[in-house]
Amino acid sequence: MQLERFASSPIGNLWPIAGTDGRNGRFYEHSAYVAHPLGVEPQLDGATWRAVTRASRALAHLDQASRQVPNPRLLRRPTLSREAQSTSALEGTFAPIDDVLAADSAADEDKSAALMEVLNYVDAADVAFDYVAEHRTITTSLLFDAHQQLVSGTDSETRDAGRVRRCQVAIGSPDGTIESARFVPMPPGPELEAAVRDLVGWITTAGDRDPLIAAAMTHYQFETLHPFNDGNGRIGRLLIVLQFMIDDLLQEPLLSVSPWFESRRNEYEDELAKVSQTGEWDSWIRFFSRGVEASAIDTARRINLMLNAQRSYVQILQDSGYRGGVARDIVESLVDTPIVRVPALARRFNKTPQGIDTAVKKLAALGIVDGPFGSYGRYYVAREVYRAITAAAP
Repeated sequence: MQLERFASSPIGNLWPIAGTDGRNGRFYEHSAYVAHPLGVEPQLDGATWRAVTRASRALAHLDQASRQVPNPRLLRRPTLSREAQSTSALEGTFAPIDDVLAADSAADEDKSAALMEVLNYVDAADVAFDYVAEHRTITTSLLFDAHQQLVSGTDSETRDAGRVRRCQVAIGSPDGTIESARFVPMPPGPELEAAVRDLVGWITTAGDRDPLIAAAMTHYQFETLHPFNDGNGRIGRLLIVLQFMIDDLLQEPLLSVSPWFESRRNEYEDELAKVSQTGEWDSWIRFFSRGVEASAIDTARRINLMLNAQRSYVQILQDSGYRGGVARDIVESLVDTPIVRVPALARRFNKTPQGIDTAVKKLAALGIVDGPFGSYGRYYVAREVYRAITAAAP
């Protein structure tokens, strides 16, 4: 870490650290950056406020669109799958989006370690969203439980899973040493644990502050503290949506922010570091607001495409004389699971595989799904829904 860049920070200080690096057994002496607790909303310039306003407007549009959907929870899984795949990619876990979308239909033995890690995020986020929707608050226990679920069964499931880390970490080290790292966050210990509690308290304390600015400040603070031994980026981006929920910017957690940040990884990291180095918030909050605005617009567009596809499927089915039954059930589930397999559908709808197979073949004959694909014709794809989820962002 280039210490001279952080030495004059008005919102943090350098803290001398020394010890034996557990990764390579070598002794080190360096400094870590310790962020001060968050305070009042900073004074921002007009350009920043305009960016915040545009992002807030885009979130309001997305929230309004979700309220028009009879069962918006059906849209959570495809949105969350895309978010999970992208947020994991930001941290070096690469699972193809096809595998993520088809995961509900796949047997556990067919799932790679990378895919299981991505699916852990889906499960952790689902539980966190439900908790916040019911209790309207964020707690340290919620974050710890989410981290525990995130790393469960992976190489990152260490003694520190689900708790504040007890080891020094370094971010972006080209040769694996602490001295060469791009950033060295706060050392472990009671001070780090207190800083995490302080941040959660700051999030949940009502105050006269703009909720989008508060979310940007929270994300900076969380990533700068880096409280867990792994998965901080994923938990930090999950926290963005959770905070929007408790601040009533979103009723349903249908926002996917990670694809935008993933495509701008270097700028994202530079903007976070710039806050620590200078104490200036404008550039980071403008960047964050741009990301939220673009992500909200993109998510709303994808949701609209998915719902249009579903309505088209239902109309095709009705025009062909199928008014109900398992074929209709399958069609209504395609927006939630656009890649399907007969055995999984049989379990989902408690029907025989033979009956499901007949219904799926009818849907294929009508052009509602394409397939069968894969070895032994194992899966079918609702192409329009699939494209809505996986298409590149504009």
